[in-house]
Amino acid sequence: MNVVDSVIREKLHSHVALIRQVSEYIINSGGKRLRPALVILSAGAFGYTGKYHYNLAAVIEFIHTATLLHDDVVDESELRRNKETANALFGNAASVLVGDFLYSRAFQMMVEVDNMRVMQVLADATNTIAEGEVLQMLNCRDPDVEEDNYLRVIRFKTAKLFEAASRLGAILGNAAEEEERALAIYGMHLGTAFQLIDDMLDYSGDYQETGKNLGDDLAEGKPTLPLIYAMRAGTPAQISIIRKAIEEGGQDELQSVLQVIQQTNALDYARQCAQAEADTASAAIASLPDSDYKTSLLQLATFAITRNH
Repeated sequence: MNVVDSVIREKLHSHVALIRQVSEYIINSGGKRLRPALVILSAGAFGYTGKYHYNLAAVIEFIHTATLLHDDVVDESELRRNKETANALFGNAASVLVGDFLYSRAFQMMVEVDNMRVMQVLADATNTIAEGEVLQMLNCRDPDVEEDNYLRVIRFKTAKLFEAASRLGAILGNAAEEEERALAIYGMHLGTAFQLIDDMLDYSGDYQETGKNLGDDLAEGKPTLPLIYAMRAGTPAQISIIRKAIEEGGQDELQSVLQVIQQTNALDYARQCAQAEADTASAAIASLPDSDYKTSLLQLATFAITRNH
């Protein structure tokens, strides 16, 4: 991962000072580096000994960072990882354009690998992520979004990059088709579990640990799983509270919504769903040969659902 960070710093170079400034700000502002770690670990699980996994891990992080820059503009977010978002600090225009720079730099780097399969996986992933962003936008302020539609957004917007990261390592390691598919399944379900916990923490996390304000999703009118389940399990009065909160956005109803979530055990349900996703991820790679890399991949599935940040 230290090598990956070195590649990231090297590839962030631009003769345009503002691009360097914004890129370095967002890249260096924290983050778990889970997605690039997946590339390294999955490549190691198949005995890869080259150096392209470092570049592809950086590519994955650049794509992820570009989505964050664009996300925060769309969501009008002002806080991420306990720091001001890039758009709050540098403005929306700079955030969008630097996000574009990171996308294009990522594609320059993936071309260097000279592997059409790698290109296909990353091109498909970035396209799917963009579709997920639009689907999420369409779901905002809509209290009638069902669980299947909500999960579809997660699979597209978040889990697809986890899937791509896991698959890339398998491709570099010349894994068999069935093994590559197993890593893709692992990544997809790991990413889904990760996002389910993220959505839970929006109603239960601590600001100092999550780096986000409680109720940010509610302020944007996002119908996430805790709200969807609470409306399914709640009384007519409770359903009315949540519908109103989603339709109007903002945080005026936050305390009332938190009470309904607690009364309907919505967070317990969301955690059970996240656990099921993590279990599916772990089962997908159970047949891989034992190694420190496999052990770490399994530990990531546990971390995804036990974390508080």
